[in-house]
Amino acid sequence: MKRSVLTRYRAMAYITAVMLLVLCTCMIFKYGFGMGKDLTLVVSQIHGVLYIIYLVFAFDLGSKAKWQFGKLLWVLISGTIPTAAFFVERKVVREIEPLIAGDVPEPVKA
Repeated sequence: MKRSVLTRYRAMAYITAVMLLVLCTCMIFKYGFGMGKDLTLVVSQIHGVLYIIYLVFAFDLGSKAKWQFGKLLWVLISGTIPTAAFFVERKVVREIEPLIAGDVPEPVKA
């Protein structure tokens, strides 16, 4: 596996997580204080597009790392839970780094 696959995933995980936090803040202002309706619309659309890109990169990483469906699903869903992507990204990096370094052979399909 190439390092660029992990780098793309990491960048999109951080970007998606930050945009989700910005979106949550906008939603609080929109529904709590009645302001920022237009900004919330723009931020939600940007987050939606970035989340789709995140899904593509996470799926690419998961397929190359040969993850089970449950693990892949958890990584994909973490982009919709505020702050979850930060924690999941750290766990994924710890798992994938040895595969990139060549310390642990990739799992073989039976």
